[in-house]
Amino acid sequence: MNPTPALVAFVVVATACAASAAQPSAAASPLEQQALSFVQAQLGSNTLPGRVEVVAGPLDARLRLAPCQQVLAYLTPNTRLWGKTRVGLRCTQGATPWNVYLPVTVKVWGRALVMAQAMPAGQVLAAADVREAEVDLAEDASPALTDATALVGRTLARSVAAGQGVRQATLKARQWFAPGDTVRIRAVGDGYAVAGSGEALTAGIEGQPARVRTESGRLVTGVAVAEHQLELAL
Repeated sequence: MNPTPALVAFVVVATACAASAAQPSAAASPLEQQALSFVQAQLGSNTLPGRVEVVAGPLDARLRLAPCQQVLAYLTPNTRLWGKTRVGLRCTQGATPWNVYLPVTVKVWGRALVMAQAMPAGQVLAAADVREAEVDLAEDASPALTDATALVGRTLARSVAAGQGVRQATLKARQWFAPGDTVRIRAVGDGYAVAGSGEALTAGIEGQPARVRTESGRLVTGVAVAEHQLELAL
């Protein structure tokens, strides 16, 4: 049985794989060990911004897997080895073929900002409100922040605990322009950029789509990126 071409695969021979989920012991099961080896091999060709730690979770305890002489580990298309993800494990040589998914967590430890003290939502930040520490950069989908000076004057979108990492989603999005404002439009393509201006038809909230009418009367939708600035991707 050949793996689907779209899958990233790594074959490890596993003699008589465990017939059930991982046992509650300190040692990883053969399937967990295989998944860990596979992920580490995949990460070996990538440059990640910090110290990497890979943790395999247990299979569903209700599973009863038939013995298998060869197991294929793979990633489904568009799977990112960052934070919580999963690795596919398929029996390709056994009396009863099976296919399961093992949860895996990829932790990437690096220096970033954390809160120096607990603070409520709506609090305006000062430089002294944050400090640098080692955090799991992959723990949250929102990017971890590293520049303390860029946080001064920003408002918390939610309450935070002391030592909690400061993420982009921790802060309220800024409004870069209001309806009726004159906006600079920058259209960015492959190796070039075109600039112009227009009138905002909707509020320009940081990182969100906004509509602008150009000087020629054309309606365009882009992303608010800075004070009175809209960016279009061509």
